[in-house]
Amino acid sequence: MVETTETQEIEKGEDLEEIHGALETMEAERIPSWSTHITLRGLTASLAIGIMYSVIVMKLNLTTGLVPTFNVSAALLAFVFLRSWTKILHKAGFAAKPFTRQENTVVQTCAVACYSIAVGGGFGSYLLALNKKTYEQAGMDTEGNTPGSYKEPGIGWMTGFLFAVSFVGILALVPLRKIMIIDYKLTFPSGTATAVLINGFHTPQGDKMAKKQVQGFAKYFAISFLWSFFQWFFSGGDGCGFSQFPTFGLNAWKQTFFFDFSLTYVGAGMICSYLVNISLLIGAVLSWGVMWPLISDLKGKWYPSDIPESSMKSLQGYKVFISIALILGDGLYNFLKILAFVARSMHARSRNKSIKKDHNNQFLDDIWRNEVFVMGNIPIWIAYAGYAVFTIVALISIPKMFPEVKWYYVIFAYFLAPALGFCNAYGAGLTDMNMAYNYGKVALFILASLAGKDSGVIAGLVGCGLIKSVVSVSADLMHDFKTGHLTLTSPRSMLLSQAIGTSMGCIVAPVTFFLFYKAFDVGNPQGSFKAPYALIYRNMAILGVQGFSALPQHCLQLCYGFFGFAVVANLMRDLFPTKYGRWVPLPMAMAVPFLVGASFAVDMCVGSLIVFFWHQTKNHKASLLVPAVASGLICGDGLWVLPSSLLALAKINPPLCMKFLAT
Repeated sequence: MVETTETQEIEKGEDLEEIHGALETMEAERIPSWSTHITLRGLTASLAIGIMYSVIVMKLNLTTGLVPTFNVSAALLAFVFLRSWTKILHKAGFAAKPFTRQENTVVQTCAVACYSIAVGGGFGSYLLALNKKTYEQAGMDTEGNTPGSYKEPGIGWMTGFLFAVSFVGILALVPLRKIMIIDYKLTFPSGTATAVLINGFHTPQGDKMAKKQVQGFAKYFAISFLWSFFQWFFSGGDGCGFSQFPTFGLNAWKQTFFFDFSLTYVGAGMICSYLVNISLLIGAVLSWGVMWPLISDLKGKWYPSDIPESSMKSLQGYKVFISIALILGDGLYNFLKILAFVARSMHARSRNKSIKKDHNNQFLDDIWRNEVFVMGNIPIWIAYAGYAVFTIVALISIPKMFPEVKWYYVIFAYFLAPALGFCNAYGAGLTDMNMAYNYGKVALFILASLAGKDSGVIAGLVGCGLIKSVVSVSADLMHDFKTGHLTLTSPRSMLLSQAIGTSMGCIVAPVTFFLFYKAFDVGNPQGSFKAPYALIYRNMAILGVQGFSALPQHCLQLCYGFFGFAVVANLMRDLFPTKYGRWVPLPMAMAVPFLVGASFAVDMCVGSLIVFFWHQTKNHKASLLVPAVASGLICGDGLWVLPSSLLALAKINPPLCMKFLAT
């Protein structure tokens, strides 16, 4: 909650110029210049935090391939680091510059951008899939797995590749930041939670409202952290722990219908709207309750019965491509709709002369946030020019690194990337799920198919990296813009800190990877560092070379149907009267459980139920505390990831296994 001198509803008809004058006065008194948000001590802290998390996420990348988000704990560490630094200097008799929420936000953004390269740089997936060991595991006699189609890892070319592809995503969606953050009011739950955390730390104790929020946050943060700590003791094995509790019975559990006690998603459900969570549940019931059991019964008819369901030629193919069809249908519809709006209002928005707001229902601090966000204007020409420059850099460098990747493949990838980036950022704003890897898979299949059997595998894997990098970074930046919007941090400083952090990550991540690659037997199926996704991506590229006809029977027809459903659902929402259109489910939200399972949707709906009953009993208190409590649940569970990862690095395993079996 941002502190204001007075929070009151603005009466109808109040003069807009007076409001703007008051906002400008408040800004001048309360918010430091954007150039002061980035400091040397902040960059030092960002680098330290980024290196630490890069080591942790690289270990997770090369073992299980599953990496949770560390944004919340990064913000906490940034606060502790710099607040301790200023106190030490003060006690030593030195004057220290005040530590502001804006600086805290910038440090968190820079640190996350740094270690995000280790997460999404492909070290456990598409880049590692290029090495000789993975090439041999995929079968040297397999059609499409052409002899010599591999490239051994190297610090030099990996660093150059990351610098060539990682900066494009920073600029891809900058022109749409106001539309997504202010006009669409997308929640970006992790970004909102991080902002509440930072604002809570930097709120004076005299503000009673903020004090209650901080207390609510602290209470549920502690509960969430301790609960996650307690759960860890019972998770010592595959399928063990409370996260596999068969809440609705073992049959439902087999179809992923259970409450997995993930307070992160309960908190996210409290922040997201009822419609988002209901759409998630509808998608879960449709996929895991109806479609997947029916398609499983057709094993041997629609797809071969002698291959595992995790194969892209089996049930997994339906899961991945149907969810992508829904996401593309919904995201591309909204992207085209927004393009029309942007074209109509580009001139007015560029001069900040046409800022339309409903002042009857908006509090002064909300207007203030929007004004600060808009006044920190990033010239659109910078975004377009930067995107063009980095595209040219990739156009020259990528074909030199990988001769199999033709220059027109790079143009195709960067022409398609902004639309896919919007789809992903829009979905992340609704559900907090970054599904960049799925968009990368689309590019992988398309480019592998176009390149053919001689060079298709490498072209597909590299093309996957091009698309995935842009799409992932775009969504991450929108999360950071949401945090900056709520902490009154200038978008200019956010964009610059993201660029600095990305530069750090492009150097830190390859070095970190080689610490593991040289010290351990990475990629050995029998070892600790199996890197499972490397082999998966290699096989996906091989499947792409063979063509979409290799997919399960009727998969493409189902994709066409769900793509059409997404478009029709959006048309219904826009054309029907509001009282009917607002009940149409969101295809983007429906798509998430298709791939990740139903337990996620159950958790989110539990969050909605908590908010519903809280509003029914204590509406005023709920309105004040729901964001803080939800953020506490997300932050506590998120912070536990840090010590649990350190325990895993130290090879300290949970002592017990709680598992449920049928009698």
